Amino acid sequence: MSITYHVAEHDGAWAYRLDDVWSETFPTHEEALAAAKHAAERQQLGGQDADITYQRADGSWTRERSNGGDRPEADVVDDAKEKD
Repeated sequence: MSITYHVAEHDGAWAYRLDDVWSETFPTHEEALAAAKHAAERQQLGGQDADITYQRADGSWTRERSNGGDRPEADVVDDAKEKD
């Protein structure tokens, strides 16, 4: 599995997003890019197995066991650079 963080202008500042979920805003593009890279690095760190509960898009709740070593590959795309 792979995920991609996108860095772009958002709410009058800079932020990164994963799918449709935005991070907090940052005053500069460089800060948002650094934060996105840091988030991508953290996504790839393994951890301990854990029971997790989350809500699905249809509103139902699901409980499952998450394998701490099952980590996605994470990339960062600079959407501002793509526009140049």
